Amino acid sequence: MGRTRNPVGAHVPVAGGLAKVGLAYARELRAEAVQVFVANPRGWATPAGSPAQDELFRAECAAAGMPAYVHAPYLINFGSHTPATVERSVESLRHSLRRGRQIGALGVVVHTGSATGGRSREVAFAQVREHLLPLLDELTHEDDPALLLESTAGQGSSLCSRTWDFEPYFEALDAHPKLGICLDTCHVFAAGHDLAEPGGTKKTLDLLVDSVGEGRLKLIHANDSKEAAGAHKDRHANIGQGHIGREGFAELFAHPATAGVPLVIETPGGPQGHAADVALLKELRHPFG
Repeated sequence: MGRTRNPVGAHVPVAGGLAKVGLAYARELRAEAVQVFVANPRGWATPAGSPAQDELFRAECAAAGMPAYVHAPYLINFGSHTPATVERSVESLRHSLRRGRQIGALGVVVHTGSATGGRSREVAFAQVREHLLPLLDELTHEDDPALLLESTAGQGSSLCSRTWDFEPYFEALDAHPKLGICLDTCHVFAAGHDLAEPGGTKKTLDLLVDSVGEGRLKLIHANDSKEAAGAHKDRHANIGQGHIGREGFAELFAHPATAGVPLVIETPGGPQGHAADVALLKELRHPFG
């Protein structure tokens, strides 16, 4: 049986075991792709993990043909004016990338950060280059994950929220071959790209390809939005129950840039809500294979 055009899955809880808990949850949702944390998302700890769970997770994902992804901790910010934050960001992201390889993840998602302390974007991007490019250059193994940049909803002094903001980010990192994009539909909608208007999703994806070229979109975080377009508020809603609506998500499946790209939900509602979101996305996918 061939792989579908867009595997649909979810971010899953893993407290108690990556495979034991995380993959059991994924099966309950009938997920075809999975995303996990390998550290406390709101802390700096870099836990070693369990080799037995790692191997089981790898093996079961491979057997099911289920692409896996890691989401790096939220505190990471390479544009910070605080040296300790930048140093910890390096350690934390290196840890997520290493753990990603150990569990067979295809990519590690990291938020693009912001220029704090009143510093200019130019200074922040110079710092991004200084500290992030060496981490990309460490990805020399064939099975190393890609680093996937996830833009923000545009709060504060965000370095990357609109599609065209990815261009200077890629320039700062020499468009490294291990660099990709994770597009969060709620974030990009909140930042001002109206996915709800007819053709809005197509227009947004066209702009993204114009910014970084073809083949860089590696993952989509499929989240509806509780807030209106351009609100700069990151508040996820269940699919079809927010301001983006069903049609905005249906358009995702029709665009050439999303061919083969998995969708992962990060929506409210627990198992029941998540299962409904996965099912709805599969239904919207159906006409496109």
